[in-house]
Amino acid sequence: MGRLTTHVLDAAHGCPGSDIKIELYRVEGAGLELVASRQTNADGRCDAPLLEGDEYRSGVYQLQFSAGDYYRARGVQLAEPAFLDVVVLRFGISAEQDHYHVPLLISPYSYSTYRGS
Repeated sequence: MGRLTTHVLDAAHGCPGSDIKIELYRVEGAGLELVASRQTNADGRCDAPLLEGDEYRSGVYQLQFSAGDYYRARGVQLAEPAFLDVVVLRFGISAEQDHYHVPLLISPYSYSTYRGS
């Protein structure tokens, strides 16, 4: 059974990105269908996969990480508007693969991602 997972690391503070809102959308033509909404735990991970079971199928997906809200809650002074407020990652899933892991490394002014394992 396939699944999609993620985790967030805060490069600015050298710690997991805890209590970050994450939304997963399935891209359908020009529209977006909300599939899951989660908060990261103290380890920067979600307590359950974002996608699994019958919902896990091939397609284009979009993850949205509320990075600006996270940094504001930590007391970081961000410009208005923030340089990075919501980090959006659009990627494809082939259901033939068992596991997709999409980690995010963030700071108030940069981010990086990759397909993890």
